Amino acid sequence: MRTRTRLRAMLASGALLTTGIVPLTLAATAGTAHAAMNSGDVIANLFMWNWTSVANECTTVLGPSGYGGVQVAPPEDSTTASGHPWWEIYQPVDYNLTSRMGNEAQFAAMVSSCRAAGVKVYVDAVINHMTGQGSSSYGGVTGYTKYDYPGLYSSADFHNYPADCPESDDQIHNWNDYTEVTHCELSDLSDLRTESDYVRTEIAGYLNKLIGYGVSGFRVDAAKHIGETDLAAIEGKLNKTADGTAPYVAQEVIPGGTGQLAPASFEVTGSLLGFDYADDLTQQFNGSIANLKTFGSSWGLLPSSDELVFVENHDTERNGSTLSYKSGAVNNLATEFELAWGYGTPEVYSGFDFTNSDDSPPATSSGMVTDTTCGSGWECTDRVTGVNHMVAWHNHTAGQSVANWYDDGSNLIAFSRGSAGWIAVNNESSAQTRTFATGMAAGTYCDIIHGAVSGGACTGTTVTVDGSGNASVTVPAKDSVAFDSTDLVSAATTVSETFSENATTVLGQNIYVVGSIADLGDWNTDSAVLLSSATYPVWTGTLNLPANTYVEYKYIKKDGSGNVTWESGANRTTTTPASGSATLNDTWK
Repeated sequence: MRTRTRLRAMLASGALLTTGIVPLTLAATAGTAHAAMNSGDVIANLFMWNWTSVANECTTVLGPSGYGGVQVAPPEDSTTASGHPWWEIYQPVDYNLTSRMGNEAQFAAMVSSCRAAGVKVYVDAVINHMTGQGSSSYGGVTGYTKYDYPGLYSSADFHNYPADCPESDDQIHNWNDYTEVTHCELSDLSDLRTESDYVRTEIAGYLNKLIGYGVSGFRVDAAKHIGETDLAAIEGKLNKTADGTAPYVAQEVIPGGTGQLAPASFEVTGSLLGFDYADDLTQQFNGSIANLKTFGSSWGLLPSSDELVFVENHDTERNGSTLSYKSGAVNNLATEFELAWGYGTPEVYSGFDFTNSDDSPPATSSGMVTDTTCGSGWECTDRVTGVNHMVAWHNHTAGQSVANWYDDGSNLIAFSRGSAGWIAVNNESSAQTRTFATGMAAGTYCDIIHGAVSGGACTGTTVTVDGSGNASVTVPAKDSVAFDSTDLVSAATTVSETFSENATTVLGQNIYVVGSIADLGDWNTDSAVLLSSATYPVWTGTLNLPANTYVEYKYIKKDGSGNVTWESGANRTTTTPASGSATLNDTWK
């Protein structure tokens, strides 16, 4: 049994309940930061999961499901603040690997476990700044100040007014000014002098330490505030990864700005986070998803090869600019579409519940993040049955073009990826039933949004595709139906259909039947089926056709020279029986 099929069955049966996490219904030189990723390119962003929980998820869920990578929270030591807000981890005080998520040994063990499960680890790297407050850290560091970190950085290693930042308060006031954006402070955080070779070397040393543990790449926080020149120089100091490639780099560059501040200018130093993708996707799922027929570069999105796309991340779910777990089923639906559409490198976000934007994840009184238990303070989108199963669907259909598009002009869409997989997405408020052209081979398939193939059978609902590639499907409200060619639970059966046509002919003419399915020539008269004249003027022929299949057909007369005469009137129609045999008694029109 394939690993993804086994995982699907485990999710469907609840076998993973014993884990405590329950299922829910860069580069050597600039310009080489786009390291080749493995065939499973979907990344699970497990925001602020502790290292033990990440390791468990890699082993029991992500690897078996086909996820290619996991993005983890910043592992460096950070300041502590009252109430332990989540943003503490974005205020480092040194590069030791003692954080809210665990210690260095636990981090190293997590990376090893994930790699053993076939899941690459990508670290959220905070390298633009240090902290702006506090006097203690999770690693026990004391005695530091905003511009002095004993043994690491001193005041000379930070941008300041007037030497670097033109603003007397050292803060960014003009967000379109390159100097201010890269040399002034972001949210009062001490801004590192990243043009300094010493600072670059310290940053690269931290990142190389992570690479040494097996990390495959980085999400670079606040990359826009570092600038592409300094980023390229830092990347030039990085080692190759355990994969034998340059580290994969995805840069946080908020849209907006021109010239050196435009996201496109950072394409030479790595991929970019897909804020444009998430914003546009949110608008459609809050409006009309029929518009998604052309979703991609024609919308002005960053190039697919340069974009790490997502439905939401930790910032956008809090500022309300995108969908989030609070959007309920629509969030899952959009994530399933993301995995199906095939634009960019897709990321699936799993975070934690919050009421106020600063809220901590589930943690001890000292701020240490506790083990993840999905459904108890944690939102594990990576485990939602439909999302989880769509990862393997995504991997299986990779490289196949979108085909067989359908939309109702509003919020019901469907499409295939070649003949490898098909999905229908219903963002309507009620169930929708349609007959769709799926592009799939005839047979009965397991709907992987609601079930799994186990022991040759489907644990959920099935979809029957007829010989013409059509299927009648009911898609529940705010839900989807999907399957790929590996989800076939039974091949198409055939039945015996006899065509009996009463028709007179002249010398040299014969009667043929031609129709809408391959067995009847797909309307190609050169491939029409010759009937027998043994009982003239009744012409007969018995064929094995796909069972329970809607067919349109007509009779034609063809002479020895290949001249064709069609009978008049509308196409004849029939649906082949589910089993047994049937006879069609017709008369030439």
